[in-house]
Amino acid sequence: MAGGKIRKEKPSRAAANHFQGGISFHKSKGQHILKNPLLVDTIVQKSGIKSTDVILEIGPGTGNLTKKLLEVGKMVIAVELDPRMVLELQRRFQGTPFSNRLKVIQGDVLKCDLPYFDICVANIPYQISSPLTFKLLAHRPAFRCAVIMFQREFAMRLVAQPGDNLYCRLSVNTQLLARVSHLLKVGKNNFRPPPKVDSSVVRIEPRKPLPPVSFKEWDGLIRLCFNRKNKTLGSIFRQKSVLSLLEKNYKTLQALQLSQKGLLENTEMALDVSVLGDTIEDDSSKEIDNGGDDDEMEVEDGDAAVEGSNFKDMILGVLKQGDFEEKRSSKLTQVDFLYLLSLFNKAGIHFS
Repeated sequence: MAGGKIRKEKPSRAAANHFQGGISFHKSKGQHILKNPLLVDTIVQKSGIKSTDVILEIGPGTGNLTKKLLEVGKMVIAVELDPRMVLELQRRFQGTPFSNRLKVIQGDVLKCDLPYFDICVANIPYQISSPLTFKLLAHRPAFRCAVIMFQREFAMRLVAQPGDNLYCRLSVNTQLLARVSHLLKVGKNNFRPPPKVDSSVVRIEPRKPLPPVSFKEWDGLIRLCFNRKNKTLGSIFRQKSVLSLLEKNYKTLQALQLSQKGLLENTEMALDVSVLGDTIEDDSSKEIDNGGDDDEMEVEDGDAAVEGSNFKDMILGVLKQGDFEEKRSSKLTQVDFLYLLSLFNKAGIHFS
């Protein structure tokens, strides 16, 4: 979604003709114009931008939000895929006091290397919601916060808590790495052309320090648990496919004699969280990012037992030790999952 395209000031007739006739916005690419000027003011206000901040803006469009950000921050780095919008930005700010405080990067934000920034303010295409969220959370050094407009359902998944209907793998993985809060709902009629769904603005603050956990292991566990989030963990971990997968990992690690300390070691310098969002994709043609259980790793539906398996007894013993056998993923907190992962690791069972 092209960010911050608001007609804040009444344009001249020539400017209006150029805007309407010279640039057509592609709905299929997530380009929508925010037409409510109060929304941009609210977003900028809630971002808590300081005069010393370097601001990353994604999808600046014609630059109305960009102008507001330049007025309150030190510098704006705008990443824009559409060359027409890049040209429009350059024309708009050329020869103004803002020109030396605006850096425009033409390219795909998911593919380009992002420079240092203090805060991110963005109104993004819905179809990049998940990969962009985790790319930002993997960025180093960590930024202070990001204030981003998402599709409302995706936003609600980000902030969902245990017991909520929308609580899913996306919720757990994001909240492991960041504090997420919902700022405001934005109706679809605030855009021209209106998208198919409502939107929400979310604030994301990276956790400092990060939890001392292997993120690939973490996601391996969360994938299994949320494959059937309303089943008991005892039922999930009795499935033949799950037991076979974990036993293969167990035997491989034993053969390689990898130490538990090495597997759990985590440093911010080498943070790789791309795995956390790699299966939470969306269908851009439908303007929706699922983020839920339908995209999770497939396992067998049946609770086929592996009779006489010492490994199965070991798995169930871990669940009983932590009193997890009758619990459901949809009700478990971050602390619960961290404790469960630690119990598995202590038993020599790993998920990556």
